[in-house]
Amino acid sequence: MLPRMFTPALTPADEARYARHLALSEIGAAGQARLKAASVLVVGAGGLGSPAALYLAAAGIGRLGLADFDHVDLSNLQRQVLFGTAQLGQPKALAARERLLGLNPDIQVIAHEQKVDAGSVQALFAGYDLILDGTDRLPTRYLINDACVLGGKPLVSAAIHRFEGQAMTYVPGKGPCYRCLFPDGERALVPSCAEAGVLGVLPGVMGSLQATEAIKLILGIGEPLLGRLLVYDALSLRFQEFRFRRRADCAVCGDAPRITDLAPPLEPDLANIDSWTPAQLADALKTPTPANFVMVDVREPQEWEAGHLPGSLHIPLGQLTARFGEIPPAQPIVFICAAGARSMAACRFAAQSGRDAINLDGGLYGWAAEFGALRA
Repeated sequence: MLPRMFTPALTPADEARYARHLALSEIGAAGQARLKAASVLVVGAGGLGSPAALYLAAAGIGRLGLADFDHVDLSNLQRQVLFGTAQLGQPKALAARERLLGLNPDIQVIAHEQKVDAGSVQALFAGYDLILDGTDRLPTRYLINDACVLGGKPLVSAAIHRFEGQAMTYVPGKGPCYRCLFPDGERALVPSCAEAGVLGVLPGVMGSLQATEAIKLILGIGEPLLGRLLVYDALSLRFQEFRFRRRADCAVCGDAPRITDLAPPLEPDLANIDSWTPAQLADALKTPTPANFVMVDVREPQEWEAGHLPGSLHIPLGQLTARFGEIPPAQPIVFICAAGARSMAACRFAAQSGRDAINLDGGLYGWAAEFGALRA
């Protein structure tokens, strides 16, 4: 349960709206008042944040924050149920606020149209009782975990990939954190949902579980996912549970933590990474001797087969570490993917291995926008 807070009285409208909650002995009028007094921040108004925010708003969370710096894209609508076609191009945080207030105008919804980074995260989290992580980038996930540990904030974290979802809960002083489970993962070559794909209904399941955990923590009922990783396989429709413990050597919540502030980590390997626009790559390919660099496409086989740049080498991101020796030596590597995220992960790996790397900004989506779609 969260610390005792001022619990405002329920209005007649509250009693009508939340009648099904009031009928539950575990909630009742006192529990609903606690929900009304609580504040929850949802980081990422995407696939996970959409169902989580909808159910938290419907449940009567008194102050609900949404932090997202992105805009609504057509590809989002397959799973991000906060938005509709009419919201295409709008800032996600603002569009989400409008949708949630339409669902429940009696709550306060705050749109944080900003990036969550080391410079902003602590001030942002300070205004909320509980944090939900709905992001899809590993460095951000670790940053959110570290901020919650250092700031003493409960955290409900979830992740999705293709047909699988994972969820866990952290409560300060009561269980292990995300780094206890995955100590060294910031540099893992893991593609985002946009690049690896995700079953559209999967984030609905996991986001709903996040909302459930948040409500339980606020009310102090049930058993939260402390020290338990819940894994959901949509293809087999099975849930599995893996228990884990706090690590004494955890970098942030261990006995002698090495992470004591949220200063951005030094990344000397970035000095070996450059970036090219599609136009710059096109100009480089027109030179009489374009062999002074090598192009490596790190997309999945089905993406490669649908179209690729002639002369590029195909090594999917997940195979890069094992097949890195196949890339010709002594030449800068231009990494290519669909939108630029996987290729940047590949650039980081190459730079750590002592190779000069170039990221194609915007990926082949950017190339297609400028020069037309590629063909197989």
